[in-house]
Amino acid sequence: MANYPLDMPLKCPILGFVARSGTGKTQLIESLLPIFQRYALRVGVIKHSHHNYTIDIPGKDSDRLRTAGAAEVALVSAHRWTWIKENPVPLEPRLDEVLLLFAHSALDMILVEGFHGTPFPKIEIFRQDYNKTPLFLEDSCIIAVACDNLLPLSPPVHLVVLPLNQPESIFEFIHSRMIVPQDQTHGAS
Repeated sequence: MANYPLDMPLKCPILGFVARSGTGKTQLIESLLPIFQRYALRVGVIKHSHHNYTIDIPGKDSDRLRTAGAAEVALVSAHRWTWIKENPVPLEPRLDEVLLLFAHSALDMILVEGFHGTPFPKIEIFRQDYNKTPLFLEDSCIIAVACDNLLPLSPPVHLVVLPLNQPESIFEFIHSRMIVPQDQTHGAS
């Protein structure tokens, strides 16, 4: 696996999924997660959003504390943790900042949706019907393209073309390229 210059040492492999908006990044990750689970692989997911979203419910304690002025709120229970951080000045997060939030030793892999401009290994989702230019033409960190049909142009020789409608094949590629080399290098967990 090539060395990608994130500002932190990686304790588990990360792999991004990039595409033009509405192409199916979330759908592909959603179809891959049960396959990872079937092989007892623990996966974290980071989803980048360009929208001003909220996970709070108006009137609930966490929302009341956040709107009262808390810069960060953690809502925790035996079942899940939620952490909310307010950015008083909207500033796009860096991927390495978000990766610090994950318990790397408890994960086998982190899948990332988005962060197109950040240099780390990625799979592009490409649908021919969308009539868009492939991202691999401008992002040398794309290691594979999952497409629903033939690509409109020949991909570079280093790029693997995967069938978008076959998540098992995509998982096999990820496992052989990203997880098995880690296990062989650092010992299987």
